[in-house]
Amino acid sequence: MADLTDRFGTMTFSEDVMKRRLPKDVYKKLAATIEEGEPLDLDVANAVAHAMKEWALEHGATHYAHWFQPLSGITSEKHDSFLEPVGDGTAITKFTGKALIQGEPDASSFPNGGLRATFEARGYTVWDATSPAFIKDEVLCIPTAFCSYNGEALDKKTPLLRSMKVLDTQAKRVLALFGKHPKRVVPNAGYEQEYFLIKKDAYRRRRDLVICGRTLFGAPPCKGQELEEHYFGAIRPSVSGYMKDLDDELWALGIPAKTKHNEVAPCQHELAPVYAELNEATDNNMLTMEKMKLIASRHDLTCLLHEKPFEGINGSGKHDNWSLSADGENLLDPGDTPLENLQFVVFLTAVIEAVDKYQELLRMSVASCGNDHRLGANEAPPAIISIFLGDQLTEVVQKIMDGKASVHATHGVLDLGADVLPNLEQDNTDRNRTSPFAFTGNKFEFRAVGSEANPSDSSLVLDTAVAEALMEFADALEGTPEDAFADAALEYCKKTLNEHRRILFSGDGYSDEWQAEAERRGLANLRTTADALPAMVSPESIALWERMGVLSETEAFSRYEVKLEKYNKLMNIEATTMIREARRTYRPQITAYATKVAKGLEIIHAAGADAAMQCEKNTLNKLCAGITEINDSIKALDEIHVKAEALIDSQEQATCYAHEVAPAMERLRAAVDAMEEIVAADYWPVPTYDDILFYV
Repeated sequence: MADLTDRFGTMTFSEDVMKRRLPKDVYKKLAATIEEGEPLDLDVANAVAHAMKEWALEHGATHYAHWFQPLSGITSEKHDSFLEPVGDGTAITKFTGKALIQGEPDASSFPNGGLRATFEARGYTVWDATSPAFIKDEVLCIPTAFCSYNGEALDKKTPLLRSMKVLDTQAKRVLALFGKHPKRVVPNAGYEQEYFLIKKDAYRRRRDLVICGRTLFGAPPCKGQELEEHYFGAIRPSVSGYMKDLDDELWALGIPAKTKHNEVAPCQHELAPVYAELNEATDNNMLTMEKMKLIASRHDLTCLLHEKPFEGINGSGKHDNWSLSADGENLLDPGDTPLENLQFVVFLTAVIEAVDKYQELLRMSVASCGNDHRLGANEAPPAIISIFLGDQLTEVVQKIMDGKASVHATHGVLDLGADVLPNLEQDNTDRNRTSPFAFTGNKFEFRAVGSEANPSDSSLVLDTAVAEALMEFADALEGTPEDAFADAALEYCKKTLNEHRRILFSGDGYSDEWQAEAERRGLANLRTTADALPAMVSPESIALWERMGVLSETEAFSRYEVKLEKYNKLMNIEATTMIREARRTYRPQITAYATKVAKGLEIIHAAGADAAMQCEKNTLNKLCAGITEINDSIKALDEIHVKAEALIDSQEQATCYAHEVAPAMERLRAAVDAMEEIVAADYWPVPTYDDILFYV
């Protein structure tokens, strides 16, 4: 077996590979593009393309593809061979700088929210040099942005790169006030990915899982997660084999998979990587989810990434651990010196302001059909956005808000009192699992992101909102005399923190009391995707997108329309599947079992048995009542589903699905699930939760 470090990055055209394969002057120019945003000329692109092709051919690649992230939320690729016929029956291999830089996939069939008409098919993919190319299944994959013929962003990557640029610009302005001038300020992310693994045979026998990604029916198992024995428990051999293969393939792709363990729910697991720059971390996460699904099939398993595949046990999230760094310095690390503490307080204040001011936009960024079933359940944060800081940091912030912190102008020292700001590299506060946005020592953990989501949506909002807060700080304090800066900065933070203190909450986010308290504070409680999506295009949001140059109004509305359309389509699929399964799979078997019980009673009675058979009679009555309830529930769901489908306005349709169709689906589920408790096991038509979750 190859050395562990030797295996890492073998399928990635990494910085190390470029240093070894590119001429020094070419590498220097490419590095300037990657690190400083310098334009890339065609001569450099041709040299890079040649080196990239030679490296790819040596590693078995036969094709190349521009790998991009359309608004569907997944990844896309079109494969082109390196072969180029020369006209005499032979061929050469060819890959030019132009082919590296730009591609032209058909743009008409991707979700676009009205940006493109079907007859306007032309679109472009453009090389993103900041994320390394990689080889997957004998294809050289080149990370790219995707735009329309007129230049509108048709993907997730382009706005994310814009948000990183504006955050870099505004953070540098703030750091300049502290006498620092870094080359780059970049957001970093570490995405903790939760997932379920179940037997492939059980998956295939559950049409709801195959079509919808979650079980639309299913009574609670005899044993769930109540013993809390699965969390961090010994990993079963079949899963361990899968995890080893997954690690090997991710490492080869240069993805630093670090931590793996059993999660709380049976069959649930987690993989966490080492931090990376935000753009690359997002690409890595999309690749990780793809590999999770593909590798599972080799082990006779199926990987479920849906946020809530099983009712009544924990669902899956993707915790977005977000931080900000400047030439290696973590700007969310309190540090050891008072001056660094003042800098930290400024950046902390910017995050608090951003989260409070754009709480509805952050909630929108994690809204999805699947996440509606998870947010607010006992394993996930509520739909109300709030910030948890921990005891020590809360005390620091409180002192600032109360005006008890002071700055001695003679030497610019920030005095926050007697050791109230400890070295937060040590975890001296508890973690609050009920908080959607928690400070965890030197970063923020946004826990509300769904497991199946493209994480760029949440990071896009966070980057942009924090950039605006930093811009406002710089606008206010640029030009302040050096000897007065510390006092002015602290006063600015005091004012801003007091204006946004409502977002700070350290208690139990699951409690009914918090729901009432949040309402009193004026915090939004957007319970469903239909409720949350309008925040994408509110006047405040449009002003933010345009002011920061991240999205045009047209691009923002297109994303709103795409998200609405996806939600409505998924809800339609679920409602249709539920009605058909209830009619064609469950009801016939329940009726057949009721008939068997009735015939049994009839035969026993005809035989002249004296036993009252009251238990069997009660069972038959329950079955008959259950069938009636199922029939009534099917009819009710069918009627409201038809109503929803007839609505023309997408937002009205989404609201109908969320507040009328979804409750009707819950009623039908409850009716069928009640029958699972009394129908004989050999009559039940699908694997139950007990069958699925507790395989050996």
